[in-house]
Amino acid sequence: MARNLAKNYDPKDFEDRIYQIWEQGGAFNADVDENKEPFTIVMPPPNITGQLHMGHALDQTLQDVLTRWKRMQGYSALWLPGSDHASIATEVKVAQALREKTGRDKRDFTREEFLEHAWAWKEEYGGRITRQCRKLGDSCDWRRERFTMDEVCNKAVVAFFIDLYNKGWIYRGNRLINWCPDCKTSLSDAEVEHQDENGKYWYFRYPAVDGGEGITVATSRPETMFGDVAIAVHPDDERYKDMVGKMVYLPIFNKEIPVIADEYPDPEKGTGAVKITPAHDANDFEVGQRHGLEILCCMNDDATMNSLAGKYEGMDRYECRKAWVKDLDEAGYLVKTEDMVIPVGVCYRCGSAIEPMMSDQWFVKMKDLAKPAIEAAESGRMKHVPERFEKVYLKWLYDIRDWCISRQLWWGHRIPAYYCDACGEIVVGTEMPSVCPKCGGTHFHQDEDVLDTWFSSALWPFSTLGWPDKTPELDYFYPNTVMVTGYDIIFFWVVRMVFSGCECMGDAPFDTVFVHGLVRDELGRKMSKSLGNGVDPLEVINEYGADALRFMLLTGISPGNDTRFLPKRLEGARNFANKLWNASRFTIMNLQDENGDFLPMCGDPAAFRDEDKWILSEINDGIKYVTDSLDKFELGLAGQKVYELIWDKYCDWYIELVKGRLYGDDEADKQTARFVLQKVLKDLLKLLHPMMPFITEEIWGFLPADSDAEGVDAMLIKASWPVYDETMAYGEAVSRIETAMDIIKAVRNLRVEAEAAPSRKLSLIIRTDSKQSDVEAVAGLVKKLANVTDITVGGSDYEIPSDAMTAVIDGAEIAVPLADLIDREAEIERLSKEKARLESEVARVEKKLANKGFVDKAPAAVVEEERAKGVKYKEMLETVLSRLASLQ
Repeated sequence: MARNLAKNYDPKDFEDRIYQIWEQGGAFNADVDENKEPFTIVMPPPNITGQLHMGHALDQTLQDVLTRWKRMQGYSALWLPGSDHASIATEVKVAQALREKTGRDKRDFTREEFLEHAWAWKEEYGGRITRQCRKLGDSCDWRRERFTMDEVCNKAVVAFFIDLYNKGWIYRGNRLINWCPDCKTSLSDAEVEHQDENGKYWYFRYPAVDGGEGITVATSRPETMFGDVAIAVHPDDERYKDMVGKMVYLPIFNKEIPVIADEYPDPEKGTGAVKITPAHDANDFEVGQRHGLEILCCMNDDATMNSLAGKYEGMDRYECRKAWVKDLDEAGYLVKTEDMVIPVGVCYRCGSAIEPMMSDQWFVKMKDLAKPAIEAAESGRMKHVPERFEKVYLKWLYDIRDWCISRQLWWGHRIPAYYCDACGEIVVGTEMPSVCPKCGGTHFHQDEDVLDTWFSSALWPFSTLGWPDKTPELDYFYPNTVMVTGYDIIFFWVVRMVFSGCECMGDAPFDTVFVHGLVRDELGRKMSKSLGNGVDPLEVINEYGADALRFMLLTGISPGNDTRFLPKRLEGARNFANKLWNASRFTIMNLQDENGDFLPMCGDPAAFRDEDKWILSEINDGIKYVTDSLDKFELGLAGQKVYELIWDKYCDWYIELVKGRLYGDDEADKQTARFVLQKVLKDLLKLLHPMMPFITEEIWGFLPADSDAEGVDAMLIKASWPVYDETMAYGEAVSRIETAMDIIKAVRNLRVEAEAAPSRKLSLIIRTDSKQSDVEAVAGLVKKLANVTDITVGGSDYEIPSDAMTAVIDGAEIAVPLADLIDREAEIERLSKEKARLESEVARVEKKLANKGFVDKAPAAVVEEERAKGVKYKEMLETVLSRLASLQ
């Protein structure tokens, strides 16, 4: 009995089964092999709190395509997976789960108790997203899976911290930081998202102490006025020259503050004078440092007002704002109010407005660390694709400020700093010291804070390979080959990986940063929970299969640009898979006898017909195009080319061209046709495999084996990538077949135009001076596929009947006698009846629209619909009249 694919394409029948065979058979494993060139991608570690979303699906599809392709090219291709502990997100999730389960707040637990619950939560939910990655088809080396808080990565984090501390690049200081009052932790600049909100500028008068008018200042944050320590004006601003050095009152509170001159205020903005509140604004902090001003914080860490706010103490910042502005207005200090779009910094996790605050935190000095990262890009050692993103990368590095790395959380890498209880000396090390080097004390306590999540993620390209130990994997797979990432985390993550890699390894962590865009909805909006426009990839996979989702995402992108999730394109990808499935069923069926044994084949080039040479040449050129596109990270173009080769060239043309030979009596020719049919299909499956791995693997298993390999080694995932072959360039045969295809398409179009049935036999006249031999060579194919009985070939002066329908192709004119296409008398009769019907419809519509009562009283939409009908009927009548004239 013959073996073949199931009648209907259903990815549920084989996707999970195939993945299990791959993983259990070690198909994804990458080992140190000095006989192979390494190719390395480390997966951007998804948060353990998360589940697969469409952004992950795109990001991981691109990584998998590159990994599978390089594996087929013979590289030791490592795609190293893992997950991120995600300090803030995980702590919030665990605290929420504990509240729901026990009714107790996080602070009702000891640190140790809370961490026990956090690790238990990680064990229960942390593997969810990696299981979902498998559904997508990710060909990761799961043996090497890492977690940012596992023993290997933790060792790297501690070593990096100690190294930077010993070099004087990590320090503890009281500085202005970004503070999230909801998460109650500091944030780095990269963790602050900026959004525009509708707000106000309030203009308040600060009266002069000497009884003068004073100065009017605009602010969008009046609740911070309690921390004001000065008013600044530009030294060249003539309006305020007499005020510099004088004192003004903080309204109502009557606290005296000085007027100072500084380059910071912009005379063209607002009143040209700005209030200086060093504890609540980064620019004000810098001004305060230049002038030695006091730093006064008027808020608590939950964004309620403190004692500096007087009677407003204990109020939420926004409640205080409302009450304070009201009191200032009633006291006569509010000059005016302007509506304004205000840029607001918000926490990237919870969305709360961040509050700049003075705090004792740990920082990394960035200027020296940034230099080699800048050099890596500017020297060309590391490139960005597209190149324009290098500017984003470099701007961030040139503008970089010291990095606040401490977080007031429990879940994460605890800072390896220990304080002597006797003298307060700080000792940094891998474990708690036994004796204080300063006073000899023996009692210590460890710093309560944990490190910024990005501190450990920054080490991901080499910590996952064993650093700080010298391992064979680190020596072989570092630097990584490519980093695939969205443009939204270039400064979050990419920058930090580069300066960390340069510092720890002496080299940039990857050769190329391949930047892709975001997946947006049909309207171009960012997918988000608030909009409710997110699409669950797992639901898509369940309905359409992983291959369709992957191919839809892949073919919709160009490097660095956003793509839209369009259901129609998803349907198109599923239809493409179905087309390939059915074509493969046909091929497999024609390769076997009734017992399921493969029939003999012959690959002797001398036996190839023109159509064989044409398809082999097309696929050969396609191999070069696809390979070149992948080399340039133009994955979308590569996918579109494979689609064209399969759908247009193989399914729609070659199979139709070769069918007659498969059923003919020439056994030798049948063997040639079978050989080419399966060879081309195999090459197409190889080209498509990185993009649609499941369907291609399933089809591959039903084709004749290329070797004696068994098990996973015999599977497509282990096959060699096809290589361009110059001997497959059959230019003359390609020209002849393209002429045949042009003729066939022209005849089919004439049939449609004449409304002639495909079954109607035709005769052709072809006038050409340059292609007579080509036309005569392919006449048999044209007759078969265009349903033509005879073909007359003549030069350009050959006479064509006046009533023939004609079409022009490259180098030739095609003519079909009208009598072949239609029954003239029957067509005249049919068109005459259609003419009468349309004239009646036109008259009816015109009469209706001439009725003033109808036009005035009927709904506008109904009237407009009638007008549209009138236009349509007139256009149809013109077409019928034209056809009648040509026939008569």
